[in-house]
Amino acid sequence: MAPCAVRPILRLKGRVTFAGDKSIAHRAAILGALSAGVTRIENFPSNKDCLATLSCLKRLGVKINRDGASVKIYGRGLFGLKKPAGALFAAESGTTLRLLMGVLAGQPFTSKLAAARSLSRRPMRRVTLPLRKMGAVIRCKKRLPDLKEEYPPVAVTGTSLRPITYRMPVASAQVKSAILLAGLYAKGETAVIEPFPTRDHTERMMRLFGARLKINKKRIIISGRRNLVSPAKFYVPGDISSAAFFIVAASVIPDSRIFVRNASLNPSRMGIIRTLKRMGAKINIKYQISPAKLSQGRRDPASYEYSGREKGISGEPIGEIEIRSSRLKGVTVKKKDIPSLIDELPVLMVAACFAGGKSVFEGVEELRVKETDRIRSMTENLKKMGADIRTLKAKGSEKIVIRGVTQLKGAEVKSFGDHRTAMSMAVAGLAAKGLTRIDDISCISKSFPGFLSILNTIKA
Repeated sequence: MAPCAVRPILRLKGRVTFAGDKSIAHRAAILGALSAGVTRIENFPSNKDCLATLSCLKRLGVKINRDGASVKIYGRGLFGLKKPAGALFAAESGTTLRLLMGVLAGQPFTSKLAAARSLSRRPMRRVTLPLRKMGAVIRCKKRLPDLKEEYPPVAVTGTSLRPITYRMPVASAQVKSAILLAGLYAKGETAVIEPFPTRDHTERMMRLFGARLKINKKRIIISGRRNLVSPAKFYVPGDISSAAFFIVAASVIPDSRIFVRNASLNPSRMGIIRTLKRMGAKINIKYQISPAKLSQGRRDPASYEYSGREKGISGEPIGEIEIRSSRLKGVTVKKKDIPSLIDELPVLMVAACFAGGKSVFEGVEELRVKETDRIRSMTENLKKMGADIRTLKAKGSEKIVIRGVTQLKGAEVKSFGDHRTAMSMAVAGLAAKGLTRIDDISCISKSFPGFLSILNTIKA
Protein backbone atom coordinates (compact mmCIF):
# COMPACT_ATOMS: atom_id res chain seq x y z
CA MET A 1 0.00 0.00 0.00
CA ALA A 2 1.24 3.47 -0.90
CA PRO A 3 -1.22 6.08 0.43
CA CYS A 4 -0.99 9.65 -0.83
CA ALA A 5 -2.15 12.98 0.61
CA VAL A 6 -3.13 15.56 -2.02
CA ARG A 7 -3.44 19.23 -1.10
CA PRO A 8 -4.93 21.99 -3.25
CA ILE A 9 -2.45 24.13 -5.19
CA LEU A 10 -2.56 27.72 -6.45
CA ARG A 11 -1.54 27.05 -10.05
CA LEU A 12 0.42 24.89 -12.51
CA LYS A 13 3.22 26.51 -14.51
CA GLY A 14 5.95 25.17 -16.78
CA ARG A 15 6.89 22.85 -19.63
CA VAL A 16 6.67 19.07 -19.41
CA THR A 17 7.74 16.15 -21.59
CA PHE A 18 6.21 12.72 -21.13
CA ALA A 19 7.56 9.22 -21.65
CA GLY A 20 6.62 7.47 -24.86
CA ASP A 21 3.03 6.61 -25.67
CA LYS A 22 2.18 3.23 -24.15
CA SER A 23 -0.05 2.09 -27.02
CA ILE A 24 2.59 2.92 -29.65
CA ALA A 25 5.45 1.36 -27.68
CA HIS A 26 3.70 -2.04 -27.33
CA ARG A 27 3.13 -2.21 -31.06
CA ALA A 28 6.64 -1.03 -31.97
CA ALA A 29 8.19 -3.79 -29.86
CA ILE A 30 5.91 -6.51 -31.26
CA LEU A 31 6.32 -5.54 -34.92
CA GLY A 32 10.04 -5.06 -34.39
CA ALA A 33 10.22 -8.65 -33.12
CA LEU A 34 8.31 -9.93 -36.18
CA SER A 35 10.39 -8.05 -38.76
CA ALA A 36 13.74 -8.57 -40.43
CA GLY A 37 16.51 -6.37 -39.05
CA VAL A 38 17.20 -4.44 -35.86
CA THR A 39 14.76 -1.79 -34.64
CA ARG A 40 16.07 0.91 -32.32
CA ILE A 41 13.15 2.36 -30.39
CA GLU A 42 13.77 5.70 -28.66
CA ASN A 43 11.67 7.19 -25.83
CA PHE A 44 10.41 3.75 -24.85
CA PRO A 45 8.44 4.06 -21.59
CA SER A 46 9.44 2.16 -18.45
CA ASN A 47 5.93 1.48 -17.17
CA LYS A 48 4.99 -2.04 -16.06
CA ASP A 49 2.70 -2.68 -19.03
CA CYS A 50 5.34 -2.05 -21.70
CA LEU A 51 7.98 -3.94 -19.76
CA ALA A 52 5.60 -6.91 -19.66
CA THR A 53 5.54 -6.91 -23.47
CA LEU A 54 9.34 -6.89 -23.63
CA SER A 55 9.50 -9.74 -21.10
CA CYS A 56 7.07 -11.88 -23.12
CA LEU A 57 8.97 -11.25 -26.36
CA LYS A 58 12.23 -12.31 -24.69
CA ARG A 59 10.55 -15.54 -23.59
CA LEU A 60 9.64 -16.10 -27.26
CA GLY A 61 13.30 -15.99 -28.23
CA VAL A 62 13.63 -12.32 -29.21
CA LYS A 63 16.92 -10.65 -28.29
CA ILE A 64 16.27 -7.27 -26.67
CA ASN A 65 18.79 -4.75 -25.33
CA ARG A 66 17.43 -1.96 -23.15
CA ASP A 67 19.40 1.09 -22.04
CA GLY A 68 17.04 3.44 -20.23
CA ALA A 69 14.54 4.79 -22.77
CA SER A 70 16.40 3.25 -25.71
CA VAL A 71 15.46 -0.29 -26.71
CA LYS A 72 16.97 -2.45 -29.47
CA ILE A 73 14.79 -5.24 -30.84
CA TYR A 74 16.57 -7.90 -32.91
CA GLY A 75 13.82 -9.07 -35.22
CA ARG A 76 13.23 -12.78 -35.88
CA GLY A 77 10.77 -12.46 -38.75
CA LEU A 78 7.16 -13.64 -38.86
CA PHE A 79 8.02 -17.30 -38.27
CA GLY A 80 11.15 -16.98 -36.15
CA LEU A 81 9.62 -17.01 -32.67
CA LYS A 82 10.42 -19.93 -30.38
CA LYS A 83 8.14 -21.99 -28.17
CA PRO A 84 8.50 -20.52 -24.67
CA ALA A 85 9.52 -22.63 -21.70
CA GLY A 86 6.59 -22.04 -19.39
CA ALA A 87 3.83 -19.43 -19.41
CA LEU A 88 4.17 -15.90 -20.79
CA PHE A 89 3.23 -13.47 -18.01
CA ALA A 90 1.33 -10.37 -19.21
CA ALA A 91 1.03 -8.96 -15.65
CA GLU A 92 -1.84 -6.43 -15.75
CA SER A 93 -1.33 -5.41 -19.39
CA GLY A 94 -4.41 -6.09 -21.49
CA THR A 95 -2.59 -4.81 -24.58
CA THR A 96 0.23 -7.31 -24.08
CA LEU A 97 -2.17 -10.21 -23.61
CA ARG A 98 -4.59 -9.47 -26.44
CA LEU A 99 -2.05 -8.44 -29.08
CA LEU A 100 0.16 -11.44 -28.38
CA MET A 101 -2.87 -13.71 -28.74
CA GLY A 102 -3.05 -12.54 -32.36
CA VAL A 103 0.65 -13.23 -32.91
CA LEU A 104 0.60 -16.63 -31.21
CA ALA A 105 -2.42 -17.73 -33.25
CA GLY A 106 -0.11 -18.07 -36.24
CA GLN A 107 2.81 -19.86 -34.54
CA PRO A 108 3.54 -23.59 -34.99
CA PHE A 109 3.43 -24.31 -31.26
CA THR A 110 1.23 -24.07 -28.17
CA SER A 111 1.85 -21.31 -25.65
CA LYS A 112 0.13 -20.09 -22.52
CA LEU A 113 -0.55 -16.48 -21.53
CA ALA A 114 -1.01 -15.84 -17.81
CA ALA A 115 -2.16 -12.62 -16.15
CA ALA A 116 -2.13 -10.89 -12.78
CA ARG A 117 -5.23 -10.61 -10.61
CA SER A 118 -7.09 -7.69 -12.22
CA LEU A 119 -6.42 -8.70 -15.84
CA SER A 120 -7.51 -12.25 -15.00
CA ARG A 121 -11.03 -10.88 -14.50
CA ARG A 122 -11.22 -9.07 -17.84
CA PRO A 123 -13.22 -10.62 -20.73
CA MET A 124 -11.33 -12.26 -23.58
CA ARG A 125 -14.09 -13.78 -25.75
CA ARG A 126 -14.13 -10.66 -27.93
CA VAL A 127 -10.61 -11.73 -29.02
CA THR A 128 -10.87 -15.52 -28.89
CA LEU A 129 -13.99 -15.59 -31.08
CA PRO A 130 -12.45 -14.06 -34.24
CA LEU A 131 -9.14 -15.89 -33.73
CA ARG A 132 -10.99 -19.20 -33.58
CA LYS A 133 -12.79 -18.27 -36.80
CA MET A 134 -9.31 -17.94 -38.33
CA GLY A 135 -8.44 -21.46 -37.18
CA ALA A 136 -6.57 -20.95 -33.90
CA VAL A 137 -7.19 -23.43 -31.07
CA ILE A 138 -7.71 -21.49 -27.85
CA ARG A 139 -8.55 -22.59 -24.32
CA CYS A 140 -9.51 -20.13 -21.57
CA LYS A 141 -10.83 -20.11 -18.04
CA LYS A 142 -14.58 -19.92 -17.37
CA ARG A 143 -16.10 -18.13 -14.40
CA LEU A 144 -19.51 -18.17 -12.78
CA PRO A 145 -22.16 -16.92 -13.32
CA ASP A 146 -21.56 -16.29 -17.07
CA LEU A 147 -20.01 -19.47 -18.45
CA LYS A 148 -20.07 -18.08 -22.00
CA GLU A 149 -17.42 -15.45 -21.23
CA GLU A 150 -13.74 -16.38 -21.13
CA TYR A 151 -10.85 -15.14 -18.99
CA PRO A 152 -7.08 -15.62 -18.62
CA PRO A 153 -5.06 -17.75 -18.46
CA VAL A 154 -5.22 -18.36 -22.21
CA ALA A 155 -3.64 -21.30 -24.04
CA VAL A 156 -3.12 -20.70 -27.77
CA THR A 157 -2.24 -23.41 -30.27
CA GLY A 158 -1.26 -21.78 -33.52
CA THR A 159 -2.27 -23.18 -36.90
CA SER A 160 -2.11 -22.29 -40.57
CA LEU A 161 -4.61 -19.44 -40.33
CA ARG A 162 -7.31 -18.65 -42.84
CA PRO A 163 -8.40 -15.08 -43.68
CA ILE A 164 -11.76 -13.79 -42.48
CA THR A 165 -13.90 -10.70 -42.71
CA TYR A 166 -14.87 -9.77 -39.17
CA ARG A 167 -17.38 -7.12 -38.15
CA MET A 168 -16.52 -6.14 -34.58
CA PRO A 169 -19.57 -5.92 -32.28
CA VAL A 170 -17.65 -3.64 -29.88
CA ALA A 171 -15.23 -0.90 -30.92
CA SER A 172 -11.84 -1.95 -29.55
CA ALA A 173 -8.35 -1.10 -30.79
CA GLN A 174 -6.95 -4.12 -28.96
CA VAL A 175 -9.33 -6.55 -30.67
CA LYS A 176 -8.75 -4.95 -34.06
CA SER A 177 -4.98 -5.14 -33.56
CA ALA A 178 -5.08 -8.80 -32.49
CA ILE A 179 -6.98 -9.73 -35.67
CA LEU A 180 -4.65 -7.70 -37.91
CA LEU A 181 -1.59 -9.30 -36.32
CA ALA A 182 -3.11 -12.74 -36.87
CA GLY A 183 -3.88 -11.63 -40.43
CA LEU A 184 -0.14 -11.35 -41.07
CA TYR A 185 -0.07 -15.17 -40.91
CA ALA A 186 -3.21 -15.91 -42.96
CA LYS A 187 -3.11 -16.89 -46.63
CA GLY A 188 -5.04 -14.08 -48.29
CA GLU A 189 -6.72 -10.87 -47.12
CA THR A 190 -8.16 -10.46 -43.63
CA ALA A 191 -10.64 -7.62 -43.14
CA VAL A 192 -11.80 -5.94 -39.92
CA ILE A 193 -14.88 -3.72 -39.91
CA GLU A 194 -15.18 -1.28 -37.01
CA PRO A 195 -18.50 0.01 -35.63
CA PHE A 196 -16.73 3.28 -34.74
CA PRO A 197 -13.15 4.38 -35.49
CA THR A 198 -10.61 3.40 -32.82
CA ARG A 199 -6.97 4.39 -32.36
CA ASP A 200 -5.05 3.55 -35.55
CA HIS A 201 -1.48 3.06 -34.31
CA THR A 202 -1.39 -0.54 -35.54
CA GLU A 203 -2.38 0.42 -39.08
CA ARG A 204 0.17 3.25 -39.28
CA MET A 205 2.92 1.07 -37.89
CA MET A 206 2.20 -1.97 -40.05
CA ARG A 207 2.65 0.20 -43.12
CA LEU A 208 5.91 1.53 -41.72
CA PHE A 209 7.17 -2.05 -41.34
CA GLY A 210 6.20 -2.91 -44.93
CA ALA A 211 2.86 -4.68 -44.47
CA ARG A 212 0.36 -4.45 -47.31
CA LEU A 213 -2.61 -2.76 -45.66
CA LYS A 214 -5.63 -0.98 -47.14
CA ILE A 215 -8.24 1.17 -45.41
CA ASN A 216 -11.68 1.80 -46.90
CA LYS A 217 -13.75 3.84 -44.45
CA LYS A 218 -14.44 1.47 -41.52
CA ARG A 219 -12.88 -1.56 -43.25
CA ILE A 220 -9.19 -2.35 -42.66
CA ILE A 221 -7.67 -5.05 -44.89
CA ILE A 222 -4.31 -6.77 -44.28
CA SER A 223 -2.57 -9.08 -46.77
CA GLY A 224 -0.99 -12.08 -45.08
CA ARG A 225 2.29 -13.94 -45.56
CA ARG A 226 4.23 -10.76 -46.43
CA ASN A 227 7.59 -10.36 -44.71
CA LEU A 228 8.07 -7.29 -42.54
CA VAL A 229 11.21 -5.12 -42.67
CA SER A 230 12.37 -2.91 -39.82
CA PRO A 231 12.55 0.86 -40.44
CA ALA A 232 15.70 0.78 -38.24
CA LYS A 233 14.83 3.88 -36.20
CA PHE A 234 11.64 4.53 -34.32
CA TYR A 235 10.77 7.41 -31.98
CA VAL A 236 7.78 6.99 -29.65
CA PRO A 237 5.94 10.32 -29.18
CA GLY A 238 4.88 11.41 -25.68
CA ASP A 239 1.81 9.69 -24.27
CA ILE A 240 -1.32 11.83 -24.73
CA SER A 241 -3.20 9.66 -22.21
CA SER A 242 -0.59 10.52 -19.57
CA ALA A 243 -0.69 14.18 -20.60
CA ALA A 244 -4.49 14.22 -20.20
CA PHE A 245 -4.27 14.41 -16.39
CA PHE A 246 -2.12 17.53 -16.60
CA ILE A 247 -4.20 19.04 -19.40
CA VAL A 248 -7.36 18.76 -17.27
CA ALA A 249 -5.57 19.98 -14.14
CA ALA A 250 -4.26 23.09 -15.93
CA SER A 251 -7.74 23.73 -17.36
CA VAL A 252 -9.55 23.70 -13.99
CA ILE A 253 -6.93 25.18 -11.62
CA PRO A 254 -6.99 29.02 -11.86
CA ASP A 255 -4.01 30.97 -13.21
CA SER A 256 -2.39 27.86 -14.74
CA ARG A 257 -0.42 27.67 -17.96
CA ILE A 258 1.60 24.65 -19.06
CA PHE A 259 3.19 23.38 -22.27
CA VAL A 260 3.27 19.67 -23.16
CA ARG A 261 6.16 18.93 -25.52
CA ASN A 262 6.82 16.02 -27.92
CA ALA A 263 3.18 14.91 -27.61
CA SER A 264 1.48 12.40 -29.87
CA LEU A 265 -1.20 14.25 -31.83
CA ASN A 266 -2.71 11.24 -33.55
CA PRO A 267 -6.27 12.22 -34.64
CA SER A 268 -7.66 8.93 -33.30
CA ARG A 269 -6.37 9.87 -29.83
CA MET A 270 -7.43 13.53 -29.81
CA GLY A 271 -10.89 12.97 -28.35
CA ILE A 272 -9.73 14.45 -25.02
CA ILE A 273 -8.57 17.66 -26.76
CA ARG A 274 -11.69 17.96 -28.93
CA THR A 275 -13.98 17.45 -25.93
CA LEU A 276 -12.16 19.93 -23.69
CA LYS A 277 -12.19 22.54 -26.47
CA ARG A 278 -15.96 22.08 -26.77
CA MET A 279 -16.11 22.68 -23.03
CA GLY A 280 -14.31 26.00 -23.53
CA ALA A 281 -10.77 24.95 -22.58
CA LYS A 282 -8.01 27.23 -23.83
CA ILE A 283 -5.82 24.79 -25.73
CA ASN A 284 -3.41 25.66 -28.51
CA ILE A 285 -1.62 23.06 -30.64
CA LYS A 286 1.62 23.57 -32.57
CA TYR A 287 2.51 20.73 -34.93
CA GLN A 288 6.20 19.95 -35.29
CA ILE A 289 5.67 16.91 -37.47
CA SER A 290 2.41 17.61 -39.25
CA PRO A 291 -0.16 15.27 -40.82
CA ALA A 292 0.62 16.95 -44.16
CA LYS A 293 4.29 15.98 -43.98
CA LEU A 294 3.42 12.47 -42.95
CA SER A 295 1.19 12.04 -46.01
CA GLN A 296 3.96 12.85 -48.49
CA GLY A 297 4.84 9.18 -48.75
CA ARG A 298 8.53 9.50 -47.92
CA ARG A 299 9.92 6.05 -47.24
CA ASP A 300 12.27 6.92 -44.39
CA PRO A 301 10.47 8.61 -41.48
CA ALA A 302 13.86 9.16 -39.84
CA SER A 303 14.61 11.76 -42.53
CA TYR A 304 12.18 14.23 -41.00
CA GLU A 305 13.83 17.01 -39.03
CA TYR A 306 12.58 17.16 -35.48
CA SER A 307 13.92 19.02 -32.43
CA GLY A 308 17.29 19.58 -34.06
CA ARG A 309 18.01 15.95 -34.87
CA GLU A 310 16.61 13.10 -36.93
CA LYS A 311 14.23 10.63 -35.32
CA GLY A 312 12.09 7.86 -36.75
CA ILE A 313 8.57 8.77 -35.64
CA SER A 314 6.29 5.88 -36.61
CA GLY A 315 4.16 7.91 -39.00
CA GLU A 316 2.57 9.82 -36.13
CA PRO A 317 1.88 13.57 -35.99
CA ILE A 318 3.70 15.12 -33.06
CA GLY A 319 3.93 18.56 -31.50
CA GLU A 320 3.41 20.84 -28.52
CA ILE A 321 0.20 21.59 -26.62
CA GLU A 322 -0.33 24.81 -24.66
CA ILE A 323 -3.04 24.73 -21.96
CA ARG A 324 -4.31 27.68 -19.92
CA SER A 325 -6.86 27.77 -17.12
CA SER A 326 -10.40 28.18 -18.41
CA ARG A 327 -14.01 28.55 -17.41
CA LEU A 328 -15.47 25.25 -18.56
CA LYS A 329 -19.05 24.49 -19.58
CA GLY A 330 -20.98 21.23 -19.75
CA VAL A 331 -20.77 18.98 -22.79
CA THR A 332 -22.51 15.95 -24.30
CA VAL A 333 -20.23 13.18 -25.59
CA LYS A 334 -21.93 10.71 -27.94
CA LYS A 335 -21.29 6.96 -27.98
CA LYS A 336 -19.49 7.16 -31.34
CA ASP A 337 -16.88 9.47 -29.78
CA ILE A 338 -16.12 7.26 -26.77
CA PRO A 339 -13.46 5.03 -28.45
CA SER A 340 -11.23 8.08 -29.08
CA LEU A 341 -11.18 8.99 -25.37
CA ILE A 342 -12.02 5.80 -23.49
CA ASP A 343 -8.83 5.96 -21.37
CA GLU A 344 -9.34 9.66 -20.64
CA LEU A 345 -12.97 9.40 -19.50
CA PRO A 346 -12.14 9.21 -15.77
CA VAL A 347 -10.26 12.51 -15.77
CA LEU A 348 -12.88 14.06 -18.08
CA MET A 349 -15.42 13.22 -15.38
CA VAL A 350 -13.31 15.32 -13.02
CA ALA A 351 -13.32 18.20 -15.53
CA ALA A 352 -17.12 17.94 -15.79
CA CYS A 353 -17.42 18.44 -12.02
CA PHE A 354 -15.84 21.89 -12.43
CA ALA A 355 -17.82 22.82 -15.56
CA GLY A 356 -20.92 24.99 -15.53
CA GLY A 357 -24.13 23.15 -16.39
CA LYS A 358 -24.68 19.49 -17.25
CA SER A 359 -22.29 17.05 -18.92
CA VAL A 360 -23.45 13.73 -20.38
CA PHE A 361 -21.18 10.85 -21.43
CA GLU A 362 -23.16 8.32 -23.49
CA GLY A 363 -22.31 4.69 -24.25
CA VAL A 364 -19.70 4.34 -21.49
CA GLU A 365 -20.46 0.73 -20.52
CA GLU A 366 -16.99 -0.36 -21.68
CA LEU A 367 -15.63 1.36 -18.54
CA ARG A 368 -17.13 -1.50 -16.51
CA VAL A 369 -14.54 -3.97 -17.90
CA LYS A 370 -11.31 -2.02 -17.58
CA GLU A 371 -8.68 -2.69 -14.88
CA THR A 372 -11.53 -2.04 -12.48
CA ASP A 373 -15.14 -0.97 -12.89
CA ARG A 374 -14.25 2.67 -13.59
CA ILE A 375 -17.85 3.83 -13.54
CA ARG A 376 -18.13 2.58 -9.98
CA SER A 377 -14.70 3.77 -8.84
CA MET A 378 -15.12 7.29 -10.21
CA THR A 379 -18.74 7.84 -9.17
CA GLU A 380 -18.14 6.59 -5.62
CA ASN A 381 -15.05 8.76 -5.19
CA LEU A 382 -16.45 11.91 -6.75
CA LYS A 383 -19.66 11.67 -4.71
CA LYS A 384 -17.52 11.61 -1.56
CA MET A 385 -15.99 14.89 -2.75
CA GLY A 386 -19.40 16.49 -3.24
CA ALA A 387 -19.95 15.89 -6.97
CA ASP A 388 -23.44 15.72 -8.48
CA ILE A 389 -23.05 12.55 -10.54
CA ARG A 390 -25.32 9.67 -11.54
CA THR A 391 -25.45 6.80 -14.00
CA LEU A 392 -28.39 5.78 -16.18
CA LYS A 393 -28.98 2.50 -18.03
CA ALA A 394 -31.24 2.02 -21.03
CA LYS A 395 -31.41 -0.62 -23.78
CA GLY A 396 -28.09 -2.24 -22.94
CA SER A 397 -26.23 1.06 -22.90
CA GLU A 398 -25.09 3.25 -20.03
CA LYS A 399 -24.43 6.95 -19.60
CA ILE A 400 -22.97 9.20 -16.93
CA VAL A 401 -24.60 12.53 -16.07
CA ILE A 402 -22.63 15.15 -14.13
CA ARG A 403 -23.79 18.60 -13.03
CA GLY A 404 -21.00 21.00 -12.25
CA VAL A 405 -20.65 22.16 -8.65
CA THR A 406 -19.09 25.29 -7.20
CA GLN A 407 -16.34 23.40 -5.40
CA LEU A 408 -15.25 19.84 -4.73
CA LYS A 409 -14.10 19.16 -1.18
CA GLY A 410 -11.28 16.95 0.02
CA ALA A 411 -12.20 13.44 1.14
CA GLU A 412 -10.92 9.92 1.81
CA VAL A 413 -11.00 8.17 -1.57
CA LYS A 414 -9.83 4.86 -3.06
CA SER A 415 -7.81 4.01 -6.14
CA PHE A 416 -9.51 0.57 -6.41
CA GLY A 417 -6.11 -0.63 -7.64
CA ASP A 418 -6.64 1.26 -10.92
CA HIS A 419 -3.98 3.64 -12.24
CA ARG A 420 -6.34 5.98 -14.09
CA THR A 421 -8.73 6.23 -11.14
CA ALA A 422 -5.80 7.06 -8.85
CA MET A 423 -4.42 9.80 -11.09
CA SER A 424 -7.88 11.25 -11.77
CA MET A 425 -8.52 11.53 -8.04
CA ALA A 426 -5.15 13.21 -7.59
CA VAL A 427 -6.22 15.84 -10.16
CA ALA A 428 -9.53 16.28 -8.33
CA GLY A 429 -7.65 16.72 -5.06
CA LEU A 430 -5.35 19.41 -6.52
CA ALA A 431 -8.39 21.49 -7.46
CA ALA A 432 -10.54 20.70 -4.40
CA LYS A 433 -10.88 22.55 -1.11
CA GLY A 434 -9.13 20.76 1.75
CA LEU A 435 -7.07 17.60 2.01
CA THR A 436 -7.72 14.54 -0.15
CA ARG A 437 -6.30 11.17 0.84
CA ILE A 438 -5.96 8.37 -1.72
CA ASP A 439 -5.63 4.96 -0.07
CA ASP A 440 -3.07 3.46 -2.51
CA ILE A 441 -1.32 4.94 -5.54
CA SER A 442 1.18 2.12 -6.19
CA CYS A 443 -0.97 1.12 -9.18
CA ILE A 444 0.13 4.30 -11.03
CA SER A 445 3.39 2.58 -11.97
CA LYS A 446 1.38 0.37 -14.34
CA SER A 447 1.29 3.19 -16.90
CA PHE A 448 2.91 6.33 -15.51
CA PRO A 449 5.63 5.82 -12.88
CA GLY A 450 6.81 9.44 -13.26
CA PHE A 451 3.41 11.00 -12.51
CA LEU A 452 4.22 12.54 -9.12
CA SER A 453 7.73 13.69 -10.04
CA ILE A 454 6.47 15.54 -13.12
CA LEU A 455 3.65 17.06 -11.09
CA ASN A 456 6.14 18.38 -8.55
CA THR A 457 8.11 20.19 -11.26
CA ILE A 458 5.15 22.35 -12.35
CA LYS A 459 3.31 22.98 -9.09
CA ALA A 460 3.46 26.67 -8.15
